[in-house]
Amino acid sequence: MIEKARVFTEEICDEMNHEEILRWLMEEYGNDIIQIAYTFLKNKQLAEDVAQDVFLKAFQHLDNFRKGSSYKTWLIRITVNRCKDVRKSWAYKNLVFTEYLPFKKVQASHENENEFISQKVLDLPLKEREAIILYYYESFKIEEISDLLKVNINTIKTRLHRGRMKLKKALEEGGTYGE
Repeated sequence: MIEKARVFTEEICDEMNHEEILRWLMEEYGNDIIQIAYTFLKNKQLAEDVAQDVFLKAFQHLDNFRKGSSYKTWLIRITVNRCKDVRKSWAYKNLVFTEYLPFKKVQASHENENEFISQKVLDLPLKEREAIILYYYESFKIEEISDLLKVNINTIKTRLHRGRMKLKKALEEGGTYGE
């Protein structure tokens, strides 16, 4: 049944029970959810914890899913909201990141260009980082990002523009910028 879900996309979920749907969602979108959570939290363990929370919440609310959006959009909205909650928490604000060590400054080359660019994206301030990630890495349209984040379309365009300019400057100078 799970293999059919991959072949026939989300429509087959109508024929699956909740456990099968959850399994399919985790296989299909698990890595995306962890990656998005990591871009917000910059901590692998927290990102994995958020992913577990997201799938638990999704499982609990499968009956309420209206199918007005795709499962991916629904899961990303849950992820973004959960990450914002974590970032506001006392534990997050007072957590010492032992896992996160700044990357050494490197010159972009063919071998490490993706890693270098990814690190520069992660160094962006949160609002610009989320716009860049959702637009370029997750291939959402500006209107979809606006709906997902519940922010005006022009605000998303501004965040994308500012993010691009900061990335361009950082890539040219090899520098960083703060949150």
